[in-house]
Amino acid sequence: MNGEKVHAKVTARELARVKKRIGKTWQPSEPIPHLNTQATRDTIRHFCEGIGDMNSLYRNPKYAKKTKYGKIIAPPCFLYSVYWPCAQGITMRGVHSWHSGNEWEWYSPIFEGDEISFEVTPTDILERPSTQAGRAWQAYDETIYKNQRGEVIAKAIGWTTLAERDLAGEKGKERHKGITKARYTPEEIERIYQDYEREVIRGATPRYWEDVKEGEELTPVVKGPLSLRDIVCFMMGSGTLYYKAHRYFYEYQKRHPEVGMIDQTTGVVDIPELVHLEGTRASEIGVPLAYDYGPQRVSWLGHLMTNWMGDDGFLKKMRVEIRRFNMVGDTTWCKGKVAKKWIENGEHLVQCEIWGENQRTEVNARGWAIVALPSKE
Repeated sequence: MNGEKVHAKVTARELARVKKRIGKTWQPSEPIPHLNTQATRDTIRHFCEGIGDMNSLYRNPKYAKKTKYGKIIAPPCFLYSVYWPCAQGITMRGVHSWHSGNEWEWYSPIFEGDEISFEVTPTDILERPSTQAGRAWQAYDETIYKNQRGEVIAKAIGWTTLAERDLAGEKGKERHKGITKARYTPEEIERIYQDYEREVIRGATPRYWEDVKEGEELTPVVKGPLSLRDIVCFMMGSGTLYYKAHRYFYEYQKRHPEVGMIDQTTGVVDIPELVHLEGTRASEIGVPLAYDYGPQRVSWLGHLMTNWMGDDGFLKKMRVEIRRFNMVGDTTWCKGKVAKKWIENGEHLVQCEIWGENQRTEVNARGWAIVALPSKE
């Protein structure tokens, strides 16, 4: 078991070790790294409940049967529940990592009953200057997802920021100085509830390419105020790498003793993922409060896009960069606007700018998405 009293440092030897993995494709061994190997009715429902997506196409078999798919499909970001593409293969032992973004490309729908496998290729690790952590590295990988017929259904490029916890803690406390848990008046809470009521799921009403105007805004999707309940629900739907109970965790940590992170206030060794649940763990890396998962926020922006495009649209690509921490108590409005539209290889395509904006009007995630829409022609 991990008995370190201080946080690990990045060494030339550790960097050399992880760089040897670059370009070497790997597939999971048992037990699987995350949660799901099959898109069942229940696993799809659990994922939707974890991100707050009430789209009937993903949840109601009677409704889905009447669509062009003929059965339930999964939301595109369901693949996070199979594997989180975030350069896990080239993380450094004892060094903290933040999921910093993904660029997804989907080639076909994910149908109820599909069995999904994946393979991962680490592609690079580079040192980057960081206002959050002082000295930091960014690691990249590429993940290919396949169904039971061996067909490639999606590809994801993922990147993760790595930094020494001691230095990240010092820098982070400076950056987040003065930030405390959000407080709301009854009127502010009521405005958030009204935004939940305004959410529009396009559903069976086609959004035709001809009707889309460049510059038009997407109906926002609100998420929050973020609570530990929201974070736990996401973990229940997507799974995580380290959350294992009792003997399962004991055996895992025997095989991977470097996983442990010490809580300096209690001396307890546990997993680094507890920064998402415990403020004392988060403060070790300079964040004053527990905060959400990067894939959770990417999935929220995916929810924004599938709401907007309707059942007959198809989300082809999406890139999201995680820009700042979304802490417990924060509220995020997922927003977007149409940037351009064009026809390519017979497909009617629309690109949207998308972002997450919190109650302090800070952008906590930013990116773009490309959808194929039906045409009146």
